[in-house]
Amino acid sequence: MRIRFQLLIFMVLRTILNTGHRMVYPFLAVFARGIGVEITTLSIVVTARSFVGMFAPVFGSFADQRGRKFGLLAGIVLFTVGSASVALAPGFITFSLAILLGILGKYLFDPAMQAYFGDRVPYERRGTALAVTEASWSMAFIAGVPLTGLLIARYGWNSPFLLLAVLGLVMFVVIWRMIPRDDPPKGTSASLKNVRAVLTNVPALAGISIALWASAGNELVNLIFGVWLEDSFGLRIAALAGASAVIGISELGGESLVALTTDQLGKPRALALGLTGNILASLLLPVVGRTEIGALVGLFLFYITFEYVLVSHIPLMTEVMPGARATLLSFNVTGHSLGRAIGALLATFIYQQFGFMPVTWIAILFNLFALLALGELTQKIAIIPHILAWFGRSERSET
Repeated sequence: MRIRFQLLIFMVLRTILNTGHRMVYPFLAVFARGIGVEITTLSIVVTARSFVGMFAPVFGSFADQRGRKFGLLAGIVLFTVGSASVALAPGFITFSLAILLGILGKYLFDPAMQAYFGDRVPYERRGTALAVTEASWSMAFIAGVPLTGLLIARYGWNSPFLLLAVLGLVMFVVIWRMIPRDDPPKGTSASLKNVRAVLTNVPALAGISIALWASAGNELVNLIFGVWLEDSFGLRIAALAGASAVIGISELGGESLVALTTDQLGKPRALALGLTGNILASLLLPVVGRTEIGALVGLFLFYITFEYVLVSHIPLMTEVMPGARATLLSFNVTGHSLGRAIGALLATFIYQQFGFMPVTWIAILFNLFALLALGELTQKIAIIPHILAWFGRSERSET
């Protein structure tokens, strides 16, 4: 019962962190106007945020060295300091600082949390357990982003940062009281040895590359969808917030499907199913996106399939290297971050030069690369035409 309660609490806490992360996407143009810079300037900041992911193993491995509680609390401190800086002195410099400190906070918090539950929840039930915490991504879009939209519309572009700073202080107190002081897991190797072990483990590297390619494809659409909706249909702040809620609902559906099916299907098979579904959704999105309703339906399908990929991938990675669990999970974050950097770097250029459809074509290509990496990770057939054959076969080892 205690673990179930903690899962729910962490879902709420991560919703706060993820709201700070995700509100940038639908309101990218709004923040740019408020600060007084071009949208391409802020897209560079988002790209820089993703490139900071290269340092995720440095931060994430702290949870292997100093204990899970240390990583959780340190992440919250960085997030709170960044948000407070914009609330107190709004401008381009503090906005950029908040973006970068916020992502560094997540690099400390998320691997520590995933390793914490990886230590305590059996592998056969870990997909369901971690799906509960991953619901925070969808809750950020369902509740957090619409709330920030209302605050921006009423009080100005920087008003959400004050609320996030206050909630950061609340988060710190909750974790301090709820999580007992812990020592590093017994048998955990030194940080440098863990890093070397990850970098020489082929299945681990294949798993990290899945995160990279899937996130690159997702970020292409993620960074552009708000601009695309505004350009195509003239949607205003409230409507963009509503679109974000629709996306959040789709992600909640993906997380719920993971909780219901991933442990039963097996993590590799579920991940292959999600990647295939996201390819089909990417093909469909520009076709149905000629009307407002069609665009929202297309985004719903795109995000529900990606969320299924994201959430089914995490429990698979928790068991690849149990002796260096937090270090590997932080490298997995690096994969996601570099993928988002690639997507962010390409997204505005492709959209402005060629339109929205080529954006989805590149997203499909990246998903195909992820499918190839999945074959290497599971030591199965690493050829795309045989992917569908996996669905009818019994699994080998899940790692």
